[in-house]
Amino acid sequence: MRRSRFAQALTGLMLSAAVVGCSSGGSHQGYESTATSEIQRDVAPVAGTEAPRPEAVANATYHGIYETPVHLVNGRFEGEPFAEGGVSRPTVQLIGGVFETGDLDEDGCEEAVVLLVENSGGTGSFVYLAVVARRGGEVVNLGTSLVGDRVQIRSIRVEGERIELKVVQQGPDDAACCPSQKATRIWALDGGLVERSTDVTGTLSTDDLSGVEWMLTHFSRDEPAPENSSITMVFENGKVSGSGGCNRYFAEVTEASPGDIKIGEIGSTMMACPDEVMQLEGRYLKAVGGVAGYSFLAGKLVLAYRDGDVVGAMLFEPRGQSASTQGE
Repeated sequence: MRRSRFAQALTGLMLSAAVVGCSSGGSHQGYESTATSEIQRDVAPVAGTEAPRPEAVANATYHGIYETPVHLVNGRFEGEPFAEGGVSRPTVQLIGGVFETGDLDEDGCEEAVVLLVENSGGTGSFVYLAVVARRGGEVVNLGTSLVGDRVQIRSIRVEGERIELKVVQQGPDDAACCPSQKATRIWALDGGLVERSTDVTGTLSTDDLSGVEWMLTHFSRDEPAPENSSITMVFENGKVSGSGGCNRYFAEVTEASPGDIKIGEIGSTMMACPDEVMQLEGRYLKAVGGVAGYSFLAGKLVLAYRDGDVVGAMLFEPRGQSASTQGE
């Protein structure tokens, strides 16, 4: 099955505690952590039964990834290089924009659910699901579970005692780089974070992009779209359309294989807008014309494109929805 390798590589790179009164509540290789393993105390006391805050979760200690715990600092851990003077080293990164909460163990105190990605210098990007809570004012990791290598997260939600992930994962005929199998997977707390079930729901196609108005959030991982740019995209019946910020645009879409698409010649209306709006629209439409693949990153749609020798990726999110609802 042919897939857009450069699109998948881009997605892989983009991947690259309760108060007193609440009850206490798979690693693939082992490396020594060079950061402190002390439990991170919550940055500010919060009354009642709330989950730890995002900034505390980003500076917490996690177990179950390596043989020894890793302590994140501002959402990132870096171990010692594998070879003296080398650049390859174990890294763990908190995936931004994913922060769900719920009382998973029914103790009256909410937990936080987050995603982490581990990379040790190779092509693999191992996604982990983790649950964090406050216990006696300290942030503790109640469980961590491997989701898989280069698994794409379409949505994440907490329902009662269950954590539900809708994913795109490696199917029987897929190369490791290029998953196409859709599945719904369920986790729960039971002496740790345990996967309860996996329900395979089909093969990825552009039909999974339809029924949603996608709004551009980033021209690249490190370049957010300007506020109020109102650039959108809609997939429907083999066509794509939307707003470039000023004009409406439209084009045909063809899909050679799951995740591997081509957008045809783009037509648009001819309205005039301020220069900065027109420049932004021109840049966006040029990128759209070079789109060659799509994937998902923590509930966001990633469109990989090529412009000559330049390879990039734009990020979109469902308008009026969040990562917790997308993928239904």
